[in-house]
Amino acid sequence: MKHLLNTLFVTTQGSYLSKEGDTVLVRVEKETKLQIPIHTLGGIVCFGQVSCSPFLMEMCGKNNVNLSFMSENGKFLARVQGPVSGNVLLRREQYHRADDKVASAGIAKVLVLAKVANCRTVLLRAAREREAGEAVDALIKSADYLSVLLEQVKRADELEYIRGKEGEAARVYFGVFDHLIVAQKEDFYFHERSRRPPLDNVNALLSFLYTLLAHDTVAALEGVGLDPQVGFLHCERPGRPSLALDIMEEFRPYLADRLALSLINRQQVKGKGFEKTESGAVMMDDATRKELLVSYQKRKQEEIVHPFINEKVAIGLLPYVQALLLARYLRGDIDGYPPFFWK
Repeated sequence: MKHLLNTLFVTTQGSYLSKEGDTVLVRVEKETKLQIPIHTLGGIVCFGQVSCSPFLMEMCGKNNVNLSFMSENGKFLARVQGPVSGNVLLRREQYHRADDKVASAGIAKVLVLAKVANCRTVLLRAAREREAGEAVDALIKSADYLSVLLEQVKRADELEYIRGKEGEAARVYFGVFDHLIVAQKEDFYFHERSRRPPLDNVNALLSFLYTLLAHDTVAALEGVGLDPQVGFLHCERPGRPSLALDIMEEFRPYLADRLALSLINRQQVKGKGFEKTESGAVMMDDATRKELLVSYQKRKQEEIVHPFINEKVAIGLLPYVQALLLARYLRGDIDGYPPFFWK
């Protein structure tokens, strides 16, 4: 099993990253702040005004260290990729399946089943932890609706129908998301999902975490030789990592949503750490961003028993495990793609 490596998050504005031997050097105003061996890193994510030397980029490419650049608010800007690796026959099979609507529908179905089931688990766990009342009734009612949608998706065989049910499930889930927030309600409330830009504090947290999860999923897919741009559930668009968005659907409720709720409900983030700009977009300050990044990294280091391979794995390796299982399915090593179901 692959080992979980660290992700280096660089948030200090004006930082400059360079190569020194086999290490990454982080300098701020010509003062060395950090030096870390490249072999200990699985990825580097730079936020805002952070620059890198071309020699560091080359070293990252050769060592399969995913190097990404984000805005301060977590909007993806660009990433540096080394030489394409992996079996060309695997990629050819991926493209062939993506062009086949029947094959795409088969893979999209199991992805949506996992996402909806994991959303339902989030709601039911929250309902069990709360005292009886209006909020619990709403959570259980929505969970029951998701059960109906699961049965409909199981019987589906058309791609557009499956996509429609995925959208319907998301509306049901986010329709009661505010009931999952039990602390700091004056500063953290949820009415609807807003993406570009996030219009409230909760959406700002979710969007930031989804960006981090997408970064990790792209790296995992590239690591097993798959093309992150060509997916089955999400439509292809220039520059859009459709397959990464497909795979991360399984983890959004379990990893990103639960972490955002935990940060709010445990008051690890505060309303004063968010600011609304003139455009209406909500941004986090440096302290809040760092708290989120530290919590995300700690969460990735926790371990669970994977429901399919029945082995204990770090949560941060879940995208890699699922990418590997998808590759095995496309190669014909296993009969179907087994998605991640949270129990």
